[in-house]
Amino acid sequence: MEALFQDIQYLKGIGPKRSRQFKRLGVDNVFDLLWYVPRAYFNRGHPDPIKSLKPGEPAAVRAIVKGTHASRSRRGLHIFKALIQDETGLLTAVWFNQPFLNSMINTGQELFISGKVRAAQGLMELNVSEYEILDASSQHIDVLPVYGLTEGLSQKTIRGLILNTLNEYLHHYPDILSPELKQEYDLCDIGFAFHNLHFPQDGTAYLRARKRLALEELLLFQFSLRQEQNKLQVDSYVMHLPQNNLLQRLRDKLPFVLTSAQARVLEEIYEDMRAPRQMNRLLQGDVGSGKTVVAALSMAGAVASGYQAAIMAPTEILAEQHYQSLQQMFQAHGTEVARLTGSTSAGERRSILEALASGEIDILAGTHALIQDEVQFKRLGLAVIDEQHRFGVKQRAALGFKGEAPDLLVMTATPIPRTLALTLYGDLSVSIIDQMPPGRKKVETRFVQNRNADRVYRFIARKIKEEAAQAYIVCPLVEESEKQDLVAAINLYEELRQGIFSHLEVGLIHGRLKALEKEQIMHSFKAGKIKVLVSTTVIEVGVDVRAASIMVVMHAERFGLSQLHQLRGRVGRGEKQSYCFLLGDPHTEDGCKRLMIMENTDDGFKLAQHDLLLRGAGEFWGVKQHGLNQLKVADLLKDLKLMELSQILVQELGKVKADWMKVYIERKFKKSQDIVNN
Repeated sequence: MEALFQDIQYLKGIGPKRSRQFKRLGVDNVFDLLWYVPRAYFNRGHPDPIKSLKPGEPAAVRAIVKGTHASRSRRGLHIFKALIQDETGLLTAVWFNQPFLNSMINTGQELFISGKVRAAQGLMELNVSEYEILDASSQHIDVLPVYGLTEGLSQKTIRGLILNTLNEYLHHYPDILSPELKQEYDLCDIGFAFHNLHFPQDGTAYLRARKRLALEELLLFQFSLRQEQNKLQVDSYVMHLPQNNLLQRLRDKLPFVLTSAQARVLEEIYEDMRAPRQMNRLLQGDVGSGKTVVAALSMAGAVASGYQAAIMAPTEILAEQHYQSLQQMFQAHGTEVARLTGSTSAGERRSILEALASGEIDILAGTHALIQDEVQFKRLGLAVIDEQHRFGVKQRAALGFKGEAPDLLVMTATPIPRTLALTLYGDLSVSIIDQMPPGRKKVETRFVQNRNADRVYRFIARKIKEEAAQAYIVCPLVEESEKQDLVAAINLYEELRQGIFSHLEVGLIHGRLKALEKEQIMHSFKAGKIKVLVSTTVIEVGVDVRAASIMVVMHAERFGLSQLHQLRGRVGRGEKQSYCFLLGDPHTEDGCKRLMIMENTDDGFKLAQHDLLLRGAGEFWGVKQHGLNQLKVADLLKDLKLMELSQILVQELGKVKADWMKVYIERKFKKSQDIVNN
C-alpha cells in the first residue's frame, strides 16, 4: 500500500509547483487523489436544445461561441457574456466575477455549459454554474467529471492526472470486503467503484460505484468510533442501588406529572445505572420536551445511591441556570449543590474543590471548568453533559475519567432520527423524549421583512403594556463589522432604548460580558425588571424565562433551522400565547426556504432533517463534529440503509480486513483528528 501514500509531487507531470496547488485542495498523495470526488458531471451526450429552454429552469447546453463581450456593472462586478448557437437557436451565456474568461473563451470554440435560465430583453440568458471548453482530447467521452478547482489547475489537468492514477495505481488499493460479503449485499469491487465514480460508464455503473464507496466511508467511520470507544473502555463500573427514598420524595414534590415519554426514558436510564456496566447514553428531545428534569432525577438516583453527580454545560449562563434549578429542587432534601465556572473566584474555587474531594458536595454544576485536572471528586457516580454537540468525544470522556468509570448521560436538543443518531453517536445508547408536556401552546411564527421591523417593535410595546410580556431580540453579531452588513446587538440596543422602547427597561447581553454582569442581567430579566433583552446567540441554549413570550431574530436567514428552532424554544414556556418573528431579507432560494419552513413547522425532528438537506452534515453539526466534513460520497440522510449495514459489519470484522482498515483510518482521516479529539 505504500505506493498509495507517496507524495503527489512525484507523480508524472506534477512536480513541486503543481503539488502545492493540489495540496491547497487537500490532495497530498495518490490515496487522496483517488478520493478526490467529482462535485458534478457533464453528460454531454444529452444536451438541451436551446429552443426548448424555459425561464427559471436548469439547463445543460452544447453550442458554438459566436461572439464574446466583457463589461463591469455599476457596482464594479465583472460580467462576461458569450453569444452561443446550436442547431435550434441562440443563447447568451453569462459569467459573473471571472475576468480570466476573457482570454480563455473565444469565437469558434465549442462549449458545454450548465446553469439556470432566465429571460432577458427578448433573448434567453443562462447564468453559468459549470462550463467546459471542448477539444479533440475529450470529444469521445460523453460523461465528464467536474472537480473543485484552485488557481493554476484546470479540469483537463485534474482529469488527466486522475485517469493516469486509476490506470497505474488502483491495483495497489486493497478491497477490504470479502467476496462473500460483496455477493451477499450486491456490492461491486473497489476498482470498479473508483473507475465509475470518476468516469462513469453509465448511470447504473455510477450508482453501483457510489453505493460501494459510500459504504466504505461509513464503515471506516463506524470503525473509527469503535476504536475510540475501545480506548475509552474501562474494566470498572459503578452500580446505583438507592439507599433512601430521595427519588420518591423528589417526584412527589414535582409541580407536574412526568409525561409517559419522560417516565419511559427515566426507566431506561435507571436500568442502565443499576446494571453492572458503565452507562453511555444519549438523551435527545425537542426544545421544551423536559430533558432537564429527567437529568435532575437521574442525578438524584446517583445521590440516593451514595455517589456524587456532575452536570457540564457549554455556557456560564446555562451552568448558572442548572445550578439554580437544582438548588431549588434539592435544597429541602439535605443535598448539597454547588457550581464551578471559569469566573468562580479563587477563594470560592478552593472551598469547592476541598468540599468536592471530601464528598461534602453531592452535585456540581459547571462549564468546561469541571474537566480541569485539579477538579477531583470523592465518588463521582454520574456525569451529565448538556448540549453535547458543543463538546467532543474526548471532552466528555475527560469528565468520565474524574471517577471510577462513572455512568455518562449526554443530552442534546438537536433531535435527529434514531438511525442517524446511532450512527453519529456510535458509542452511545439512545433515548428519545418524543412527547411534549401537555398545555404548551404553539409559538406563532412569522417571517417579516426588515423594512417592517417597526411594526414588530410596536407589537412588542403593546404586548408589554397589555400583558406585562417580555421579549428577546437576537442579533448574530456583537459589534458592527466593515465586512458584514448585519445589525449588531450593541447598536440595536442603543437604537431601541433611545427610540421606541425609551419608556421601558432594555437590557443587553452577549458573550463578551463578564460572568457577573451576565448573571445580573439575566436575574433582572427573570425578575421582570428588564422588559426587552437584546442579545447575541448566547441565549440560544437552555435559558428559561417563563414570562418571556416574544422572540425576534434579526437577519434570520443567516441562521440554520435547528438554531432558529432553539431560539424559538426560549419562548412559549408560560401561560401566555407566544410569538416568534423572523426578520430578514433573504437573497437566496435556501434562505427563503428556511424561513418558510420555520413558519409552517414546529417539529424539531422534521426541522433537523430539513437542515441536513439544505446545509449538509458538516455545517449542520459544525465542521469539527465527528469528522463529518470528511464524508465525500456518503449522504447521512439518503444512505440510512448503508449506515445500518455499516453498523452490522463493524460488529462482524471477520468479513472485512480490519488490519487494512486501521491503515485506511489513519490515512483517510489524518487531516481530521476532530473525529475523536474535539
